[in-house]
Amino acid sequence: MMRSFRASIINLLAFCLIFSEVYNGFCLDTVWQPPKPSINLQAISDKQLLLVSWLVNRSSLVGDIYEIQIGRTENRTIIYNRNISFIPVDSNVYSWTWTSDLPLECVDHSVRMRQIYNHSVPGPWSNWKTKNGTRANGRTKIFPEKRMMREGANAMFCCVPPKGVSITSVTFNNNKYPLISVGDTVKAIAVHNLTIPKDYIKRLTPSCEDATGKRSYAWNYISCKERYPHDLNKQTHTLHIENSLHAPISCDRPVCTFPAVSQLEEYNISLVVKDQLGEETACYSFNISDRVFPVVELDRLSPGVTGVTVFWIVKGNLTQLNLLCQVATDPGISAELRCNSVSGLCETKLEHLLPNTYYSVRVRCSVNGKLWGEWTQPRSFATDVLVTLDIWRRINQPSDLNSRQVTLLWTPYAPGSATTVNIQGYLVQWWREDQNWTLRKDIRQTQANIFIGPGQYNVTIQAVLHTGLSIPAHITIPQRDDGENLPVEKRLSSNTTATGFNLSWDKQETATCGYTVEWCVLGNVVPCTLRWIKVPEGNNTLFLHARDFKEGCRYTFNIYGCTGNGYRLLETQTGYSQELKSVLSPSLVEPVQCTSSSVTLEWHYNEDDPAHPAFITGYLVIVQEEESDMLPNQTTNLFNVLVEDPWRKSVTIEGLQPNQEYSFFVSALTKEGPGQTASITMRTRTNYSAHLVKILTPILLLLCCSVPLWHQRKSVKSGLAGFFSYPTGMNIKTLELDDFLYETSVWLQSQEVKECSTCDIECLNSRPSNETTLSDPNPWTHRLVPSPLLWSCHWPVCRFKKTTVYSQLGMNQPFTKLHTSPTRLIFKPWRTCARQKKSRSVRSMSLLRYYMHVICEFEKWSSQSFGYCV
Repeated sequence: MMRSFRASIINLLAFCLIFSEVYNGFCLDTVWQPPKPSINLQAISDKQLLLVSWLVNRSSLVGDIYEIQIGRTENRTIIYNRNISFIPVDSNVYSWTWTSDLPLECVDHSVRMRQIYNHSVPGPWSNWKTKNGTRANGRTKIFPEKRMMREGANAMFCCVPPKGVSITSVTFNNNKYPLISVGDTVKAIAVHNLTIPKDYIKRLTPSCEDATGKRSYAWNYISCKERYPHDLNKQTHTLHIENSLHAPISCDRPVCTFPAVSQLEEYNISLVVKDQLGEETACYSFNISDRVFPVVELDRLSPGVTGVTVFWIVKGNLTQLNLLCQVATDPGISAELRCNSVSGLCETKLEHLLPNTYYSVRVRCSVNGKLWGEWTQPRSFATDVLVTLDIWRRINQPSDLNSRQVTLLWTPYAPGSATTVNIQGYLVQWWREDQNWTLRKDIRQTQANIFIGPGQYNVTIQAVLHTGLSIPAHITIPQRDDGENLPVEKRLSSNTTATGFNLSWDKQETATCGYTVEWCVLGNVVPCTLRWIKVPEGNNTLFLHARDFKEGCRYTFNIYGCTGNGYRLLETQTGYSQELKSVLSPSLVEPVQCTSSSVTLEWHYNEDDPAHPAFITGYLVIVQEEESDMLPNQTTNLFNVLVEDPWRKSVTIEGLQPNQEYSFFVSALTKEGPGQTASITMRTRTNYSAHLVKILTPILLLLCCSVPLWHQRKSVKSGLAGFFSYPTGMNIKTLELDDFLYETSVWLQSQEVKECSTCDIECLNSRPSNETTLSDPNPWTHRLVPSPLLWSCHWPVCRFKKTTVYSQLGMNQPFTKLHTSPTRLIFKPWRTCARQKKSRSVRSMSLLRYYMHVICEFEKWSSQSFGYCV
């Protein structure tokens, strides 16, 4: 009641004051002036705050306005001047807080104020209230010092020197900043966006240097929201339950645990965090039923071969809360399920575990899947042992139609290592209709031979363990089918065997239980060590890596389809992991059919021999001509003949020269190239018809020419007699035909065809003193000396450039010029030149040993002609 009356009086007074300004003093004759405020000043240095408070004598309903000034330094330099409005309160004390950007210890800070009445009439100023700064005695002081500062904030640092000392520089973390003058001697710097140093101790280090060279230091600390080691800004956490009378709870960061309040389901909490930088508060509300962590206890485990059944108990009456539980094994299997058991006992079965393997299992539960309780302690277990047999068979069908030999093969598999598997033996059983047979094998045997009839049989094999028998492996032997067509063998492409065998086959609708691929480990080597791989149904490809196969070894892969009546052979594929070219040579057939211009070669070769290191793709025949003037073992290639059909083993080579010796080389071809060669050398037949034509043609021409010359036979005879007559004084006996033929045959048999080496003949520089004529009755003592040049002889032809030839009648006789331009000298051999290994001078008479006589023909050839010695 009193408050309402007071408000009415204030409103009436304010109304009168408004009209008094309009009507020149209506209601009041004089203007009322506010009293002089009496203020109180308090400094909070660590937070750089000035707290100003004063008494209020009267208030306005709309609020009071005060003008506040803040002066800095002893001269009270105004740094802050502002009108501030205050809302009326029940208390008669107003307070106002101002934060300084400069530490209060640096210089003096003074405050005064006055009240502004009616937004226009200022009252008297209050007295100045001053917070004195720090005075330095003896050494320079730095502010702030040992203070906790916030990361990312702006700060000012000041240096207060002793009286009479001036500051020359200020640095911060070893970085120099521009100086700001604060008063007469105090200097300051401004640092923006404080960052945490990368040093081990997170500190801010300002320093000052005065005119005397002395340097002062100060340490400050920095903190942020993210904590780091050795952070000196210690925090306190206090939890308040707002909707209860529970006392505040002191918490340890980052978890706060408190007991539940009885009968309280909805919680409103607040968390207050305080440190040297201030405090922050966070609020949160929740329902305690959403914060239940069920406690679970494992009861028992029941392991199997590939799974385990887990039983656990949820403590407390929580099954009505729609529990969701997780069960996990290590390694790798987990399951999530609902647990609504009234008794609190839950169970589940985990599948797809590995046999004979150690596992551990643990369980946890949640209410509605929001917050999960803690995992139970892991409990270990081992799955049971599993032994399986991979079974296969090989059927041999002898001539007896009522009997078959079947070789059963199997490979045991016992995965896992939790316990040692001890196989004691194997039990083989086979039956047909109402008949059955049993066979036992020891642990060292993994195959068995049985004899069965032509019908269909079923076979099972089991491993004998100390705990009993393993799971039986079953295979069906189909009935004998003599009319079954064997598939054609397919060759694998070489492109598919570069890194291994990439097998593929056509899918068969009758193959309802998959496929089996078998091969021999060592290829087609006998005996065969069989290996096989089962391919699941729906898959018709298989890759076998080349590292498991030998290069140059042919492998045959039989592909079987699994049907309800047993396995049926579908395809046979053969190939090499890597083909080699070192195949054996063919065997040539002799005698060889030969004509004067062709040779027909035949050979024997087993191109399908599985021992070959590669597929035979054809044959290569190389023909070489043997020349008489070639070095020993030197031949000339004529041409190659390629036989692309590996089953063709003969070839006729046409276009050969008659009476010529040839060498033939035959080799088998593979993808990698030709293999070893078989060779034969033979001479083609003489073409007598061609020789007859060559002989008869000049005879016929001679006869034709003799008819018109018959009347001049005496002139022709005298001319020929002069040409073929012997020189005077030569004692030449007529050759007896029989002796000549005998000596010639003996000489030919003793000769060996060789290549004459080049002989360089050095021609002398000697010249005859005078020219004479050829008058020596014995021309065989003549020595032929050409002018200086180098001769080069390749038997049987000697060549030299055109030159002048001289004749010497005797060893001590002068040279006589025979002709100015001899072009050809014809030498008739005394004996066959074997090997002329050293150079000889024509002057030494050595050259004449090789000739019987010399006939010099002198013809006028051109200056560019060459001479030939035949």
